[in-house]
Order: sequence, then structure tokens, then C-alpha cells
Amino acid sequence: MATFVLEIGSEELPSRFLAPEEGELASRFSGALDEAGLEYGALRVMSTPRRAVVIVENLNPVQVEREEVVSGPPVRVAYDAEGKPTKALEGFVRTNACALEDVFRVETDKGEYVAVRKRTGGAPAAGLLADICPSVITALSFQKRMRWGAYSLAYARPLRWILALLDDAVVPFTVGPMTSGRETCGHRIHGAGPFAVAHANEFMATLAGPCAITIDPAQRRNIIIDGGNAQAAAAGGKVLWKDSLLDEVQGLAEHPVPLLADFDPAYLEVPREVLLTSMESHQKSFGIEGANGELLPHFLTVLNLTPEDMGVVKRGWERVLRARLEDARFFWQADLRDTFDHWLQKLDTVIFIGGLGSMGDKTRRLEALCRWLAESCAPELADDAARAGRLSKADLVSGLVGEFDTLQGIMGGIYAGRKGESKAVAEALGEQYLPAGPDSPLPKSLAGALLSMADKADTLAGCFGLGMIPTGAADPNGLRRCALGIIRIMLDFGLAVDVRQFFAKAQQLYGDRQWKLAPHDALDKLMEFFAARLRNYFMSQGQDTLLVDAALGAGAEDVKDCGARLAALAAFSQTADYEPAVQTFKRVANILRKQGQAEELSDHWDPALLREDAEKALASTLEEMLPRLDALWAAHDHAAALACLSAVRPAVDAFFAGVMVMCDDADLRRNRLSMLRGLGSRFARLADFSALQM
Repeated sequence: MATFVLEIGSEELPSRFLAPEEGELASRFSGALDEAGLEYGALRVMSTPRRAVVIVENLNPVQVEREEVVSGPPVRVAYDAEGKPTKALEGFVRTNACALEDVFRVETDKGEYVAVRKRTGGAPAAGLLADICPSVITALSFQKRMRWGAYSLAYARPLRWILALLDDAVVPFTVGPMTSGRETCGHRIHGAGPFAVAHANEFMATLAGPCAITIDPAQRRNIIIDGGNAQAAAAGGKVLWKDSLLDEVQGLAEHPVPLLADFDPAYLEVPREVLLTSMESHQKSFGIEGANGELLPHFLTVLNLTPEDMGVVKRGWERVLRARLEDARFFWQADLRDTFDHWLQKLDTVIFIGGLGSMGDKTRRLEALCRWLAESCAPELADDAARAGRLSKADLVSGLVGEFDTLQGIMGGIYAGRKGESKAVAEALGEQYLPAGPDSPLPKSLAGALLSMADKADTLAGCFGLGMIPTGAADPNGLRRCALGIIRIMLDFGLAVDVRQFFAKAQQLYGDRQWKLAPHDALDKLMEFFAARLRNYFMSQGQDTLLVDAALGAGAEDVKDCGARLAALAAFSQTADYEPAVQTFKRVANILRKQGQAEELSDHWDPALLREDAEKALASTLEEMLPRLDALWAAHDHAAALACLSAVRPAVDAFFAGVMVMCDDADLRRNRLSMLRGLGSRFARLADFSALQM
């Protein structure tokens, strides 16, 4: 068995390109090898900013041979009356490059046919790899690709070398301006090369040795973590590791060297969030925390070389960060001198969305909407929620958020605490943009949850009024994210809010405005969109599609109740009575849907019109059952209500078996349908049984 190595050398790729490139290389290469019939053992893909490497171990140097039976024309067509080969048989032999003597007969379901045995495979792996490599390289899809010079090849960055070795032999091919060979290049400072690799088995040792390259991303990550932890511990602290930043910095280095540097403790007067943003976003560095949970005047960065004079490099990093922190401290001190009133005045000059007024207008709407929402959910928070709504966007015109836009909301909460606002207001401002995505954390405070919901509802109502409705993948205003955020908050906090009324209030607070859609049409479309997002959310949680549709079919206005009904329905679906009960009440629902439009029905029936024993028995059962179902509905005990399906089903089945519901007598027919409606309307609040298929 052989070892194959492919190395694609290029100019530096952005760190975010590496993981997708590794995944696509692994997928495309394994698929190509399988399709070519090449047996192999382990396949590894690794990358640095300047190279992507594919290593295939235990590769069979020869393609697997296979024998297959190729059927030809029927015997009656292959031979004439005298048993001589016809032109059809001669053409079959010629096509398969065989002799007449190789032809034999096979019996099939359709009769007797001629056939030949054909052997395929056995080709050298080197020739197959020479075709596979360029096709894989040119097919790689990056977020952005470029062309350079006069070459037509498109790649993430200009290619600089390609190494392709099958054991000790070069696999020859050309990609754009590059021809494969056995030379690799090393670290620009510690081992530029080029270095010739004699055998594929020596490739990793060459990279680690003269090239001074750490090719394995996991190993680079461990070097950073182990070295960073050791240096931080020596300084009496611990590194505030952030996975996304750690992934990025390991992808920026081929030769990672962690370095602990310092900054002036005077900058610690600036809020922790600002300091960490300066370090992480601008300098790709990590903060250091002491045992008391406070930041220490140190930061950890990652070099891409081992410098001759570490002190010089350390001072250079400190000088760059100092400039960032000096700016942050200047804006922080200036912002502390400003007032919320001053910022609120400036908000009137900041556009929210064209056609929807200014940010100042938005905060006035949020003030009213947060109060309305709090009065229905948490009256004790009404004043704080309204105040939070009014101050929600004030920090957008502050100096620090102008410099560090990722701190919007967070700085609003910090400033609110420093400027005398209540704790509830400060928490709400800091949490107003949560959740920011499907996996983002939710607000922790109820005031923050209410403000976040109000903010998202205001955006949804305004955009739908202007006809800015997401289509396909296009959602420039993040409306899907807004709807999902409202759903997650309502379910997590258990808020019983009528979503239609909530959106209608948000729409009303815009006042008289030139809308593209009539308000009632916009509201209908918004509710349809919201229900689709709610369905998508439940499906993402692993819920059964039919159960989700049945629960939503009974109403999506109360998200909390819809989730509770779905949970009860899912539990009921696991019982033995589920299928027969659903069949029975689907029949009830279908009859009512078909006949309810033609008949004026109520939930009440006339006992004097009961004729058959089965309908009398059903009426007796309903007289006891319906009040119980109403009580269970009021108590939101949906599991117990669904359990009543099993109890009432025998009486309903007997009614259908012994009574002609659609009889000729109009009074009897209406009376019998009214009994069914009294029962069906109760269970229709729980689920749309017609959506369930057995």
C-alpha cells in the first residue's frame, strides 16, 4: 500500500476560509477516490494560511478490478435462422472490444439474451490521481475567489506551489500556472525553502523540521492554549478564552507562539466590555482575569514566529493596544459627561429605516409598546419597561458605540447604571438585542425580554407595512431572526401574549403613515409569516411534522399555549388510544367542516329531540364531559383534556354506528350536528385533527 500527499500552496488565505476548505477537500477527495475505485485507509486534511494538505494512507496503487456481465441483444436478434451472427451481434462485440467466442447466453425474465464478461479497473493509481487532483482543486468553492495575471484559474488567493507525491514518485498534473512537483515551502522567516521531499512518508517531518510549520490545526490550538495558560498563571491570572477567536488566531499562524503582554492599569477604569472588545476585535488578543473575577492589566496575543528579541516584539504589541485603549478611555470619559436627554435629541436626526422615521421616533413607539406589553405580563414593571423603551437606542449616538459598534445596547446598560437609572432599566438596555440568532443566549431579566420583544415587533410591523417581506434567502432587515427571537423569549419566559394583538398594537403606534400594504393585509401577512417561523422552530426541536401542523392549526396567536398543546399532543401520540381516538375525531371534524356551513349550529341540543339510544347515551356523556373540558381548558391542562378523547370515544363510535346523523328530518339533523359541534369545538381548541394522518 502507498501513501499519497497533495499540498496546495498559496498566498495567505483568511482564517475563516480554512475550515470550509478542509471540509470540502475531504468530501471531494474521498468521493473522487471512491468513484475511481481506489481503495484507501485514512484520509486527513489539514491547513494553514499558506497551504492545504491532503494525506491519503494505505492507498492501493492499482485500481480495483471488477468483472461484470454486459447483456446484449436477445438471442433471436443476435442470430439468424441459420444460427449465424447478425449485424446486431457483430455491433455488440465491436462495442465491447471482444471476440465472438467470448459471447455466451443468459436466461432472464424477458427471455434468452447474449452477453459477455467484461473486466474493468486495474489502472495505476498515479494516472487516476493526476486527473482527480486538478478537478478537485479547481472545483473548490470559496466565499470569494480571484484571478491573477493572465490566468483563467479562479482560486481564493494566487497559487505558489503544488506538491503531489505517491510514495517517492511525483503525480504529474497542471493547474493554472502551476505544475505539480516534490518541493514545498516553509515558514517565511524560519525556513522559507523550497525543500525537496523525497518520499510522501517524509512530508510531515519536513514540515515540522526545516519548514518550521505546525500543520495540524488541533496542535496549533493546543500550543496556544497550553502556552497561554502557563504565562497567565505565572502572572496570577487566567486567559479569557473565546472559542471563535481561538479558531481565528490558530488559523492566522503557521508557527504559533503565545505572548503575554501588559498595559497600563490606569485603563482598567474603562468598562470590562470595552477593554475586551479592544483586545479581541482589533488586536485578536485575549484578556486576562484575576482570581477575583476582575481584569488584570495583561493580554495574550499569538505571534507567527519566534522573534530574536521577544522584548521588542512585546513592546510593539503594547504600543498598538495602548493607542486603542487611549481612544476608548477618551470616549468613555466624554460619554460620562453627556446626558441621556442630549442623546435622545440627537436620535431624532438618525434614520431608522427609510419610510419608518427616525430612531427617536422608534424609541417613542417602544416606550408605549413596552408599557402596553408590561401591563399585560408584569404590571409592576410597566414604568421601568417604558423608560427602557425610550432610552433603548440612546447609546447609538454615544462616542464609544460610534467607535465600537458591537457594544450597542451593552454600553446603554452600563451608562444607565452610571447615570442613575434603575437596575431593571439598565438590565433591559444591556439585553435588548438578545437573542441575536438561533443559538444566541436569551435575555435573563423580564424587563430585557419585554424590550427585546417590543423592538423586534416594531421592526416587523413597520417592514411588513412597507411590503419589505422576506423572500427566499433575502432578508436584509433580519425579520426571520426577529420572529424567532420573539418565539424563543415567549416560550422561555412563559409569556401568554396574544401575538396578533401585540403586532396590531405595534402597527397602531406608527400612527398615520403612507403604507404600501393596507394595515389589515400587512397584519394578515405578518401573522402568516410568524406562524411559518413558529412551525420552523418546533420542527428544529425535533417535533413530528403532523403534530406541529395539528397544534398550529388550532391557533398560533398564543405561542406559550401552542407549545403546551404540542407537548401534550406529542405525549398523547405515544399512547395506545392515540390512533383510534384521532380517527374518530377526524370524522367529527370532517362532518362539521362539510355540514357546518350549510347548517346554523350551536353547542347546545334539545333533549326532547333525542330518539335513538346511542344519541341519548352520547348526550349523557357530553353533559358530564363538556363542563370538565371547559375547566381543563381554563386550567391549561391540555394533557388531561386529550386524555378525555379516550373516555368519550366509545360513545361517539356507538353514535356513528347506530344513528343516521344526516337524516332527512332537518330538526333531528341539526340537533345531532349540534351535539357533535359541542364536542368538536372543545377539542378543536387543542388541535386540528384533520391535519393528522393515520
